[in-house]
Amino acid sequence: MRRLGHSPFRNRIRGFGYFRRLGPGMITGASDDDPSGIGTYSQVGAAFRFDLLWTALLTLPLATAVQETTGRLALTTGKGLAALIRERFPRPILLVAVALVTVANVFNLGADIGAMASATQLLVPLHHAILVVAFTLVILGLEVFLPYRSYAKILRWLCVSLGAYILVLFFVGPDWGTVLLRTFVPRAGLDPATLAALIAILGTTISPYLFFWQAGEEVEEEIEHHEPNRLSDSHIRTMRVDTFSGMFSAVAVMWAIMVASGATLGAKGMTTVQTATQAAEALRPLAGQFASLFFTLGIVGTGLLAVPVLAGSAGYAIAETAGWREGLSKRFKQAPGFYLAVVAAMLVGLALNFSGINPIRALYWAAILNGLAAPPLLLLMLVLGNSKSILGDRTSGRVSNTLVATALVLMTVLPILYLLR
Repeated sequence: MRRLGHSPFRNRIRGFGYFRRLGPGMITGASDDDPSGIGTYSQVGAAFRFDLLWTALLTLPLATAVQETTGRLALTTGKGLAALIRERFPRPILLVAVALVTVANVFNLGADIGAMASATQLLVPLHHAILVVAFTLVILGLEVFLPYRSYAKILRWLCVSLGAYILVLFFVGPDWGTVLLRTFVPRAGLDPATLAALIAILGTTISPYLFFWQAGEEVEEEIEHHEPNRLSDSHIRTMRVDTFSGMFSAVAVMWAIMVASGATLGAKGMTTVQTATQAAEALRPLAGQFASLFFTLGIVGTGLLAVPVLAGSAGYAIAETAGWREGLSKRFKQAPGFYLAVVAAMLVGLALNFSGINPIRALYWAAILNGLAAPPLLLLMLVLGNSKSILGDRTSGRVSNTLVATALVLMTVLPILYLLR
């Protein structure tokens, strides 16, 4: 079993420069609140107001446990998730797993690019097609040609933009008694609309692309810093803090968007969010006439953060399946298959924007698609996380197994209930 050294930028928890040391876990959490997440949480808040706020407390431990498992697998073995599935399971299972994440990723990134274009149209009167092509080319240029160290720094700074959604809460004036009650006391029915909302929430919080991205980036960080030391317990602990920090920020933003949308869109009876203009209304108490500007900056900022993650995770999955060299730390000539997979994912996502699908509604459906794709991958991760031949003495503990299994059961049962209603 290969043991990796630890990154000098993430080898301890405490001390000056804490946020500088946060890496793949924080980026993973921030990219979880992509335009698809913003669209999903805005839709849920508008339709259900505060009734589903309790899902924030449910998803935080589940998402953290899932991402911790992927990080531990990658750090302990020095391999990405697809590479581990290829070694441990028959090839048909590998192909199905990679197909699931690739299809979900491509649809998700296509929806995100479309939403970025629609949001930008609130400020710039350019044709939608011109904007989606422009965003695609800019993101591809950053991902393919920018050195990994510089690219990682950009991703970390983009995480800061998500804090704007927390600030909205000080201006929307919700009934805080009801907000707190619905956060800590679950309230939900089993009607089709509620079940679809729960599938979407879990799908956008526990998304397949995050599994492959964090595993690939954990390995990438180690390769980039190439420390010769053996993997230490402190490194595992720091990875867990990194992961929890990322997922906590993601769920906090999720909760804030649902509260803001419930207090604004839901209060006005706007239960279906169809356009960027409607979604921007949730920010009007904070930004007034600048609501469209704030919404556009949020959508474009999170899109620039998340779309490269979506395309990159597809690249990792496909390259590891084919046995190609992969990684953003490598140049195009060093890993052409990996980068071509990234380019292909982006181009297919771009093409989806010319299919006539409503870009804002597509965000919600992308979350549901992720929710449907996740259960088989969670099952594989549960098996891998308990394999002593892979992890040695770093197999999943009782708490980790319970949380990952709970996510698996919920994300399997909810779609079944939806089909039976």
